[in-house]
Amino acid sequence: MRTDLETLTINPPFNTLELFKSGVPSPDMEIQNKTIPEIIQNKLQSISNQKYDYEQENAFFVGDLGEVFRQHLRWKALLPRIEPFFAVKCNPDPMVVRLLESLGCGFDCASKQEIQQVLDLGVDPSRIIYANPCKQASFIRYAAQHNVSRMTFDNAEELHKIKKLYPDAELVLRILTDDSMSLCQLGLKFGAPLHTVQHLLQTAKELELNVIGVSFHVGSGCLDESAFGDAVIRAKNVFDQAKEMGFNFSLLDVGGGFPGADVKDGITFEKVAAILGPIVDRLFPPEIRVIAEPGRYYVASAFTICTNIISRRTTMPVDEDVEQNPEFMYYVNDGVYGSFNCIIFDHQVVHPRVLVKKEEFLYGKELDEAYFESSVWGPTCDSIDCLNKSSRLPMLEPGDWLYYENMGAYTICAASQFNGFRKSDVIYTNTYC
Repeated sequence: MRTDLETLTINPPFNTLELFKSGVPSPDMEIQNKTIPEIIQNKLQSISNQKYDYEQENAFFVGDLGEVFRQHLRWKALLPRIEPFFAVKCNPDPMVVRLLESLGCGFDCASKQEIQQVLDLGVDPSRIIYANPCKQASFIRYAAQHNVSRMTFDNAEELHKIKKLYPDAELVLRILTDDSMSLCQLGLKFGAPLHTVQHLLQTAKELELNVIGVSFHVGSGCLDESAFGDAVIRAKNVFDQAKEMGFNFSLLDVGGGFPGADVKDGITFEKVAAILGPIVDRLFPPEIRVIAEPGRYYVASAFTICTNIISRRTTMPVDEDVEQNPEFMYYVNDGVYGSFNCIIFDHQVVHPRVLVKKEEFLYGKELDEAYFESSVWGPTCDSIDCLNKSSRLPMLEPGDWLYYENMGAYTICAASQFNGFRKSDVIYTNTYC
């Protein structure tokens, strides 16, 4: 017997090939239909043919839109009631955003620029939630001008600001949850403590503002699936409290924090869905609209980055024979000021794998040779630019390549050009069709 997910994947409700073709944002953007290793091998071959090209060894991404699509099918199968509003901040890649628009997703936007990017695709404003509780005044004016009415708040000052700039907005109260088991505890910055809810709702009523529901966020990189259930219970209590005050809430936003397909152990999306789906259905009647703000869930496993080793440094352990126990420092051409900023800002642990050694293509292979204590560093002159402080790698040479999987979340979106190093390009493929 097939599971709902398997049935939906085998018999999707639309023509996926045409869907991907229609998702191309411009004639200059090409989507291939090859496997990730095929894409990488072809790219490396083209690089080897570009003798004396000053950019021939640049790091590059492979973005698999088919993986994004598979994640969408998984969401629809396991959380059918909850509408995904993709968190644009996680990865505003134009191909990803265009694909999710084609799939009918909504969008969680945190700034004028993100709202504009989504609107420029023809997305109806009703498919956007301006989910930043503390907003710049000019951004609120922009939202008002473009009828993006749904937005969050968590303090009285924001209510007075919205009253002045966008009194017709549809407001969603973001409450504080227990995010102590998350890597990024967003409650340090956002979320109204429950003891402040009555005051905030009373303020909204006095200002004649339209509060339509409740939102929460259990934190980015949540490590405990039960946090979702606890947060839903808190939201239900706020719904009941608001009803007693004369409000008629119609929206529940369960936020983000959903693990991606790269998470196989511990808290998985399946475990989260097994808790979140039933408790939402038990506590909230069908007429309550339920949305979520998944980000890394959609894109984490969809991007792989390939980096060239630009230099190697051999170090000698204290009181050891360097001939017998060498240690190596490898320097690659992308780092924490670029695509690997997720190490600092998102607390991610990345794992290097050997892609090319002595011109041999080794994607997905383990070498039957000695491995040595190694560290991997980015290209800048800053000592914090370290990708891996300790890793086991075979002896590699400048010109060899490493690759890192699961690099789609909070990576290229925050990359800078510090020290003059360029951002890594993306090659797109679709492994679903």
